[in-house]
Amino acid sequence: MKTAVYWAFTATLAPIISGLSIPSKRDGLKVVGLETQRVTAPRDPLERLMLRKRGTIETGLDNLKTLYLINATVGTPAKTLRLHIDTGSSDLWVNTPDSNFCSMNTKPCGDAGTYSANASSTYQYVASNFNISYVDGTGATGDYVSDTVTISSQKLDRLQFGIGYSSSNAQGILGIGYPFNEVQVGRAGLGTYHNLPAQLAADGVIQSNAYSIWLNGLDANTGHILFGGVDSEKYVAPLRSLPVESASGLYAEFMITLTRLQLDNKTLGGDNLAIAVLLDTGTSLTYLPDSIVHEIYSTVGAVFDPDANAAYVPCSMARRDDRTGGGGPRLLHFTFSEPTISVAIDELVLDIVSPSTTTIAHWFSSGNGNDGASSSVCLFGISPARKGGTYVLGDTFLRSAYTVYDLENNIVALAQTRFNATAASSVAEIGKGPAGSNIPGATAVRNPVRATEGWRGLHAAPSGGSSSSKSAAVRALSWGGSSGVMVAVGVAVAVGVIVG
Repeated sequence: MKTAVYWAFTATLAPIISGLSIPSKRDGLKVVGLETQRVTAPRDPLERLMLRKRGTIETGLDNLKTLYLINATVGTPAKTLRLHIDTGSSDLWVNTPDSNFCSMNTKPCGDAGTYSANASSTYQYVASNFNISYVDGTGATGDYVSDTVTISSQKLDRLQFGIGYSSSNAQGILGIGYPFNEVQVGRAGLGTYHNLPAQLAADGVIQSNAYSIWLNGLDANTGHILFGGVDSEKYVAPLRSLPVESASGLYAEFMITLTRLQLDNKTLGGDNLAIAVLLDTGTSLTYLPDSIVHEIYSTVGAVFDPDANAAYVPCSMARRDDRTGGGGPRLLHFTFSEPTISVAIDELVLDIVSPSTTTIAHWFSSGNGNDGASSSVCLFGISPARKGGTYVLGDTFLRSAYTVYDLENNIVALAQTRFNATAASSVAEIGKGPAGSNIPGATAVRNPVRATEGWRGLHAAPSGGSSSSKSAAVRALSWGGSSGVMVAVGVAVAVGVIVG
């Protein structure tokens, strides 16, 4: 799900990385590792943008603090592209150099790269029904095609993806979510196709349609996504697995149940939470119920701008040891039936933006931060979902969690991340066994709580079209309310959180 933290992302990305490591194999597994250097984000991007993701395959993720990118090559001859990795959508799509957006004088797509179908000898046309749109107003339309796609050293022949002949994004999106969330299911009433992780499994490259993601810390150079495997050196045990929420037995998004939230020892929102939350690498911030968010703001001293639906804190908060009584930073504890992921407040302080209003900037520069000193202003990494909106655990949460996504068994496994892990990787394959037991090192939550808030379930599907009964049913699947994120596969895809 690409969300509106970018508020109309139109600027160019930072330069292409300058170095790659040699792919390697470990322990007899089909493991291909790729390390990338960190890409530095513009110091103040929002002054130019408007605020508005049978072996193993491992590849690096570049941390722009607001999005995570992966390197891939497409076509023959191979064309290098930079793609935004996104667990909240399911289609891979790329830009073309001839689109009105990419051909502007500012060359907004230059750093991320573009793909020209007619220049590739392995290109094949599929259909003209690619049309992906996001709640923030951006998106892409064009053709579905197939071509050769390579990630790390693993080549996939005839992988289906979309071409954005008309688009409003500087970089393409690598959606790796549930196939039921693919555009052609909803727009054209067709069945699903093998997206990238599904194709890796279908080709036997990995045993199961599953992967793990380690985003690493806020200031880390890189993270990793490991298709088909788990790296036990990247997390602090235990690794606990729990079911993905479904609607009438259908799965379209990685929704799990948040059962408790604490700021240090203070419980937020009551003792009996059962809130469906979406795990989404394509969302930069975390979006929670309004009442809980404003409790957090009050406690940490954040200043909320309702026009932008964003909050600001002194940048000095990222450097303070300010937990009551000392002993470390303040912590937000997210509990999911049994596992708890703790997020340090300093991981929520994003030095990427100056507020658009002089009032807020003046407030902090005049010594009104909660330390009484003058301070520059930083974006705070949690915002209210607003009435009817979907609750989303975006990158400001996911950096602190090692997360395994098992699409075949509809399981998510969570552990506390090990920031800046330096030990040699210890990789094990995710097998095809029964739910939970196939994830190495994971133990299942004993009595998982099911969500009672945050989703509305299945609605009557519209008639017409030539879709199968299953794809017709999933077309109208939606989570959240009318003003939030719609997984509305019949509308487009699960696509965004309204900000402002």
